[in-house]
Amino acid sequence: MPKIFEYLGITILFYSNEHEPVHVHGKYQKYESKAEFEIVDGKVINITYKPVKGRKPLPHNELKEFKKLTEAFKSEIVTKWIDYFVYHKEINCIKIEGKIK
Repeated sequence: MPKIFEYLGITILFYSNEHEPVHVHGKYQKYESKAEFEIVDGKVINITYKPVKGRKPLPHNELKEFKKLTEAFKSEIVTKWIDYFVYHKEINCIKIEGKIK
């Protein structure tokens, strides 16, 4: 379960047994939501946010911050997905200090 970002108490991660489409999970305490990336010609054209089965979705404020992070770092997230699942590279977690605008 590689963590890729930590931001305002939210952990953004992949599960090791993931599947397509490219997506990340945002966890905050006992809450969890996911962001799925629609990619066309190598570019993210849309991000869809969904609840995770069996989990309570992120509260409003944390979901808002999760959306900011995934939008701001969408290219890096896709690169990390490819590095981890295609090239089997180790992924380092980045701690983001301060709020994303």
